[in-house]
Amino acid sequence: MKASIRQKLDLLVDRLDEIDRLLAAPDVAKDMDQFRKLSRERAEVEPVVLQFNAFRQAENDIVEAEAMLADPDMKEFAEEEIAGARARLPGFEVELQKLLLPKDPNDDKSVLLEIRAGTGGDESALFAGDLFRMYSRYAERQRWQVEVMSASDSDLGGYKEVICRIGGYGAYSRLKFESGGHRVQRVPETETQGRIHTSACTVAVMPEADEVEDVNLNPADLRIDTFRASGAGGQHINKTDSAVRITHIPTGIVAECQDGRSQHANKASAMKVLAARIKDIQLREQQSKIASTRKSLIGSGDRSERIRTYNFPQGRVTDHRINLTLYKIASIMEGDMDEVLDALAAEHQADLLAELAEQN
Repeated sequence: MKASIRQKLDLLVDRLDEIDRLLAAPDVAKDMDQFRKLSRERAEVEPVVLQFNAFRQAENDIVEAEAMLADPDMKEFAEEEIAGARARLPGFEVELQKLLLPKDPNDDKSVLLEIRAGTGGDESALFAGDLFRMYSRYAERQRWQVEVMSASDSDLGGYKEVICRIGGYGAYSRLKFESGGHRVQRVPETETQGRIHTSACTVAVMPEADEVEDVNLNPADLRIDTFRASGAGGQHINKTDSAVRITHIPTGIVAECQDGRSQHANKASAMKVLAARIKDIQLREQQSKIASTRKSLIGSGDRSERIRTYNFPQGRVTDHRINLTLYKIASIMEGDMDEVLDALAAEHQADLLAELAEQN
């Protein structure tokens, strides 16, 4: 093990002891915020320390066994002990490196998911609807909540644009690599000649922002407009200016919502979308810098990048970033996305491990 990694691990052992002393102090229990903060940190540090202890135990086993080599009666036993301990060390080291990888502070958060129809007209809008259904079904499997915040329906079905909140612990960690261009190849229902058409949608996955902590929204920087909601929604919605559009003047970012039952509800939803979009731009700038140095396409934040193709005639889904092709399009469209998402997470982890190795 490299000296720099061992030094980090020694510091974490000391830190765990310190946290345990702090948690045992009578004053900490009176400050619940401090108690929760220390408890969360302990939950993150303890698995690393336990793994490091197992690594050190294997090292100690080797030292003790080597001391027995001089004894003819114990030599065979000692050699077996040494071989077994040395075989365990690489596995412990790999696990420790994974545990030391920097944690994305947004991983535990819920997300705002935006799906926009692109090239392909009505067929693109239908595909946007299919993607929304795919993510909704996946969320159901995870027992996450799906709440539509804004939707612009297409004449033939599907959506020109749909924005929803997927609420659940760890939603961002699972869905954060879904941002980008999604392309579909299939025969549209309106196609009489049976020709395959290619359409596209853009997906954006943004961690839900805490409006107070994550994004500083100065009221003086916001222009709030109200207008009458369009489309279906009942007499109340159509006769009052319940729809809300909020413009962040410094950046020109706009968020609007008209699906709620009141102006107050629509304003709250639009503020959530606005805060998430501003935070998303900041994240993408960071990710773009990281990706350019690491030469990684995963998590680059580039919305214009075509990340996946759904070919219905061939029954395949291809993720172009990691050269993954799966011939199970029907189950994926029904929300069975774990194989794709696991592969993306594994590739990202490999990128981080490679970067950690270069730094040390």
